[in-house]
Amino acid sequence: MVKLGVNIDHVATIREARKTIEPDPVKAAREAVEAGCDSIVCHLRKDRRHIQDEDLFRMKREVSVPLNMEMSVDAEIVDIVCLLKPEQATIVPENRLEVTTEGGLDVSGKLKKIKEVSEKLKDSGIRVSLFIDPEVRQLKAAVDAGVAMVELHTGRYAEEFLTGTSSREELKKINEMVEAGMKMGLTVSSGHGLTYENVKPISRIQGMYELNIGHSIISNSVFMGIREAVRLMKEIVE
Repeated sequence: MVKLGVNIDHVATIREARKTIEPDPVKAAREAVEAGCDSIVCHLRKDRRHIQDEDLFRMKREVSVPLNMEMSVDAEIVDIVCLLKPEQATIVPENRLEVTTEGGLDVSGKLKKIKEVSEKLKDSGIRVSLFIDPEVRQLKAAVDAGVAMVELHTGRYAEEFLTGTSSREELKKINEMVEAGMKMGLTVSSGHGLTYENVKPISRIQGMYELNIGHSIISNSVFMGIREAVRLMKEIVE
């Protein structure tokens, strides 16, 4: 059965718009857990535009499911994650000017640094995943980096599903990369741009471990509440 990770960054984005104390992303995480999610995902960015350091440490204390921390390879962030010791860290690319993550890591082009950071995280007892584009060369690079998990970037699939263009080809590519990753011994998850409308074909891919979804769930929680938004997504994913 495919697992559901809920990204609660956007709850913190709303809070930081006013620099106040609400809405509380930790409370949102607890609500998501009550609704049946399997993990909580959050991204501590260098610019601290949404999740703050204190959010993470409260999350680790108060949330009962695994914490999946998205992070760059910035030395300060790596040190914080090693101190926090989340169950999982997912290394993602980070561009100061981007609105959201725009693509996967170039693991093959930055292998030495990514391997170095991955080893440091693993030495702290943290599972390491790499957020990559669905490409064989990146899967092979992930293996070379010594990680056991990857998350495939589904952004192009989501864009083409929305515009009604060639999402079937992207779906086929993701399916093939899940199969290829498993043959290499990798646990394969996916995420980015997944919604209530486009998630079902992705969730049906044989061998898919987990889907990590944030924006669509938090957007719909405005109308139906976060528990119902998570419950409905979990129902579709399963």
